[in-house]
Amino acid sequence: MTQDLGSKPADETVEDRLDTMNATRETLEDYTLRFAPRSYRKWSTRVVGISALGGIAYLADFAIGANIGISYGTTNALWGILIFAVVVVFTGFPVAYYSARYNIDLDLVTRGSGFGYYGSVVTNVIFATFTFIFFALEGSIMAQGLELGLHIPLPLGYAVSTLVIFPLVIYGMKALSTLQVWTTPLWLVLMVAPFVYLVVSHPESVGQFFAYQGENGVKGFDLGSTLLAAGVCLSLIAQIAEQNDYLRFMPPLTPENKRSWWTWMILAGPGWVFFGAVKQIVGLFLAVYLIANVADSAGIANQPVHQFLEIYENFLPGWLAMTLAVVLVVISQIKINVTNAYSGSLAWTNAFTRVTKHYPGRLVFLGLNLLIALILMEANMFDFLNTILGFYANCGMAWVVVVASDIVFNKYLLKLSPKEPEFRRGMLYAFNPVGFGSMLVAAGLSVLAFFGGLGEAIRPYSPLVAIGLALVLPPIIAVATKGRYYLRRTDDGIDLPMFDEFGNPSGAHLKCHVCHHDYERPDMLKCETHDAFVCSLCVSTDKVADHVLPAGGS
Repeated sequence: MTQDLGSKPADETVEDRLDTMNATRETLEDYTLRFAPRSYRKWSTRVVGISALGGIAYLADFAIGANIGISYGTTNALWGILIFAVVVVFTGFPVAYYSARYNIDLDLVTRGSGFGYYGSVVTNVIFATFTFIFFALEGSIMAQGLELGLHIPLPLGYAVSTLVIFPLVIYGMKALSTLQVWTTPLWLVLMVAPFVYLVVSHPESVGQFFAYQGENGVKGFDLGSTLLAAGVCLSLIAQIAEQNDYLRFMPPLTPENKRSWWTWMILAGPGWVFFGAVKQIVGLFLAVYLIANVADSAGIANQPVHQFLEIYENFLPGWLAMTLAVVLVVISQIKINVTNAYSGSLAWTNAFTRVTKHYPGRLVFLGLNLLIALILMEANMFDFLNTILGFYANCGMAWVVVVASDIVFNKYLLKLSPKEPEFRRGMLYAFNPVGFGSMLVAAGLSVLAFFGGLGEAIRPYSPLVAIGLALVLPPIIAVATKGRYYLRRTDDGIDLPMFDEFGNPSGAHLKCHVCHHDYERPDMLKCETHDAFVCSLCVSTDKVADHVLPAGGS
């Protein structure tokens, strides 16, 4: 069903019109800044789930697991990984559900979960930072593989590992889903083979693993060391945002697909951490084996490409071991870095468009993200990985935990926050102190604690500072403000239901009078100035607020 209301065009300049057309053309491919309509979401739950999980093929988990184990010993590393997994599951479930159920990315979920229309710009920057930090980390690992196998100098390898990603990301979800599905079987075989070989052929390696005390000889369980290890792992908490960039394309939830929908939502949403935690443990396992059994390996034990090469050489000819190690590294790093680049371009575009009301195109920010990542690689960020990730973790935790807290406590228990997420300009206040304020306080104090600003005794506990404050502040502030800053108005002026009989976003079509394209009901608002309908993106790029509904509508 398509409805049109009025035909009077907005009083726009040629520049404004071209900007809107540019935004429309590019977002029709992957709906960069908006709700993903059911007419575009033609993939099965399985394809969406596998595509989302393809993004966690990265080898950085092996490096992270090895690094925290070498620093704090196996016992503390394992406890740290467990804390990390528990936090990710409990915070990841509500935010993954909201993206899959309402077909919007985590930025749009964040807007309506206590941050406001402009408040989530800060979280966009946090997420964009996540993507280029991890792009640089993954690209560094790929460059190490190219140097080892093909003798490509590291600086050139950094450039190659960056440039090869650009063409793969241009076509968005259509290309990424195909890439992830077809490369996953080979990746799994190459990833699992070395671990299985060691456990079967060298059973003593298991005992060595559990007895390992790290380079500093940390004996047994130590709470401070465990929390420092957990803090490094929790830098990955923002990975849920990348999972959500895929999960927003889930098909509608119906009685017919209920089982598969929930299975893949959980597995590809919070369930990603199961695979991540296993890879961290295996990375530490391989590192301990190399340190204990291979001479002069301490300096390379935390580098995944050397881990796999050394193990492959135990049961394969040298030339084949080298080939498979390089193939594994290249496949793994391409699988994750197409996701890092894609998600980073979305995050930068979201933030820039909201602040400037100008849409230069997603590819501009794809290039920017890759450039920043390349600079980090050339600066050899691999050498100070723990510090970078430990610092970043506090910001990522503050954001994701605040959103999860708002959904669980304020939406479902206290009912102070609207249950259905709102993301459209004009419907939200610019800033909401519930989420935005909570995140600033949680991130600020936890970062201060991380750098010793609250005393050395508190420093290892910075993850708990971030999580604790981010968990309790949203309901406290929501109660104090009585939830008044969630919605600027409750009526979008369109007399059509927002959801179908199963609670899925409606598939009814309406025509935008600015860009003249049809969009589905959740993406549209009434434009009172021109007595017509307008899409959310045209409202976002409206420099004079001509299409923005007045405050107070109910």
